[in-house]
Amino acid sequence: MPHPTLLAGDMGGTKTLLALYDFEGNRLIKLHQQRFVSADWSSLEPMLQAFLEERPKQVHAPTHGCIAVAGPVRNRQARITNLPWQLKEEELATAAGMQQLELVNDFGVLIYGLPHFDADQQVVLQDGGQDDGPLAILGAGTGLGMARGLQTEQGLVALASEGGHREFAPRNAAEWDLACWLKQDLVVNRLSIERIVSGTGLGHVAHWLLQKPDAAMHPMRNVAEAWRRNSPNDLPAQVSLAAEEGDPLMQRALQLWLEAYGSAAGDLALQELCTGGLWVGGGTASKQLKGLQSDSFLNAMRDKGRFREQIEGMKVTALIDPDAGLFSSACRARMLAESGGTLA
Repeated sequence: MPHPTLLAGDMGGTKTLLALYDFEGNRLIKLHQQRFVSADWSSLEPMLQAFLEERPKQVHAPTHGCIAVAGPVRNRQARITNLPWQLKEEELATAAGMQQLELVNDFGVLIYGLPHFDADQQVVLQDGGQDDGPLAILGAGTGLGMARGLQTEQGLVALASEGGHREFAPRNAAEWDLACWLKQDLVVNRLSIERIVSGTGLGHVAHWLLQKPDAAMHPMRNVAEAWRRNSPNDLPAQVSLAAEEGDPLMQRALQLWLEAYGSAAGDLALQELCTGGLWVGGGTASKQLKGLQSDSFLNAMRDKGRFREQIEGMKVTALIDPDAGLFSSACRARMLAESGGTLA
């Protein structure tokens, strides 16, 4: 008897990826994939129906599926960031003619893929022990995503988190000065971690350094000013490029950012006691892999006083696959199929 076909999706305000998979044991086999411009559709239901109608004839209709969505999921419903869509699991499953379709937060869904990623999808940053304890992942992108995973008798369970919005805690004089300046610049009373530890945060760090008197003639000062006024230029990418080309000030910006990122990773490792492993993902993981492997990141991660030895004993891995969300959705869909729909 053939395996049921699985539907996997990774949906954001800009684009949506949909794919169909088969599986053999732990091995997922992608059968068909399409990319959609999200704003071109009135809702997800007609997009799903069009995707399934256009699938290759030899590919069976899916029975179980999981779609990662850019937004919180509550009571089997989700509202998509940047789109006026209200999604409901039951309505989507009915529209797609499926037995079960689950919505999962687009960062939390990564938890389901972590035990199944191949060596070419990840890079070990720190060797360490790994057991059946909790898992955790954080990742800097537009913001700072975090999620936890727990092993249960029914399999892995993902727990969403808004840990990126915890208060930023400066560790030294430079971070204190940055935090004070950034509160004024953003006109906020409270500074969350993701204001600094994110792709956008790297831009803020560079902008702060470029405001100093000794940077008045720096060629990127005007670029940073325009970026702060919502110019479409990609300041964080330019900071990384300039640092790679040897610009001392942009190297300093990247170092400060990596140290804050490493410290946040170490805090998450302690908070979750993730003896099952800590992963670093998000949109910057592959772009900043060299930085994640550096002493700036790793020493800040390990610098947790009496708990340094505990952090050093954990395995830490960078997740570098750009399609990790889609793959993880397929892993969750397989769990649903194998459980016979008993997973809640």
